[in-house]
Amino acid sequence: MNKLCFLLSFLLVLTSGFVNGGKSKDKKDLKAEVFELKTGNMSAKFTNYGASLMSLVVPDKNGKPGDIVLGYDSPDAYSNDETYFGNVIGRVANRIRDGKFSLDGKEYQLKPNDNGKHMLHGGSGSLADVIWEVKKIKKDVEDPTILFAYDSPDGENGFPGEIKITVRYLLRSDNRMRVTMKAKSLKQATPVNLAQHTYWNLGNHDSGDILSEEIQIFASQFTPVDDELIPTGKLESVKGTPYDFLESRVIGSRIKEVPKGYDINYAIEGPNDPIKMKKTAMVKDEKSGRVMKLTSNQPGVQFYTGNLLKDVKGKGGVVYKAHAGLCLVTQGFPDAVHHPNFPSIIISPEKPYKHKMLFKFTIASDKDKKSDEKKSEEKDKKSDEADEKKSEESDKEAS
Repeated sequence: MNKLCFLLSFLLVLTSGFVNGGKSKDKKDLKAEVFELKTGNMSAKFTNYGASLMSLVVPDKNGKPGDIVLGYDSPDAYSNDETYFGNVIGRVANRIRDGKFSLDGKEYQLKPNDNGKHMLHGGSGSLADVIWEVKKIKKDVEDPTILFAYDSPDGENGFPGEIKITVRYLLRSDNRMRVTMKAKSLKQATPVNLAQHTYWNLGNHDSGDILSEEIQIFASQFTPVDDELIPTGKLESVKGTPYDFLESRVIGSRIKEVPKGYDINYAIEGPNDPIKMKKTAMVKDEKSGRVMKLTSNQPGVQFYTGNLLKDVKGKGGVVYKAHAGLCLVTQGFPDAVHHPNFPSIIISPEKPYKHKMLFKFTIASDKDKKSDEKKSEEKDKKSDEADEKKSEESDKEAS
């Protein structure tokens, strides 16, 4: 999607004395900045432009630190970005057919930005293209955290109702990153499906393509799409298809069987319970030894292999080409507003939105055992409960 049009309108708004997204409480204009968090041997950089993750540095099997996130060196570059590098996207991530939907007997016309017909990732000038307020940042603590906030007005890009959104990133000294996204509608029902759109390359962001990395996706079904990448409304089994990653498999082993590469939503195994975290995916890079495990409370995950990357100049002058990174975007199902059989993405004042992700980074070992994995899952559960409590307390302080 081309963000150039938004950049021009953004500059016009800026000259009138405020930034899209409203003003901070002290009435000062918001500026795009970089923020860094460090703990243990992990560090991350963020920008409040799109509440984006700019970098994440973790060690490889030899203890050498490396940045495993595709992105840019400065916030300014994100205003021209067409890839959604590290952005928070929405109000509704992924596609909405024909850029419209009906809710409570009323039809809403959105602003199409996908082939001039459909809406993609909330449209032009969406959450990825605004400067968020930094409500809170804690650096010099064991588990550093940053909290971004944005108030989306009624009618923004055609969506009904005013909603308040927060995104929290929290780093843990045991090489974990927790992301929590919340949204509350103030007066009426409205669709919300936020997503965190980072491109990962466990070999380092400048190490070439991700086709030799292995991936396991804990999903036996996916949502097939038509020629315009809009879900048909069906759920199909992955078995016997190139979409089958129930067992860990090299990404490039069957990618030639998929037109243009992987860009598909999976239905994650387990009940659709917004409280419980579910195993979502695991990625392994043999050369670096890095392993990334992802859990989430969302029903779906979009697996995308960076098919449309083409000579994108990123950090340190590195040129990203097709398949330079992979995305694992946890989410509600695409185009859910048109498919009653899909999990609902409608929120209301009585039913707020909450989206949780946990990224765990380890080093592969032949000594790994199932008993160790079970202990790790139990630790993750206790950690999630503790972080949940911390997050709730911190949000109350920030409000």
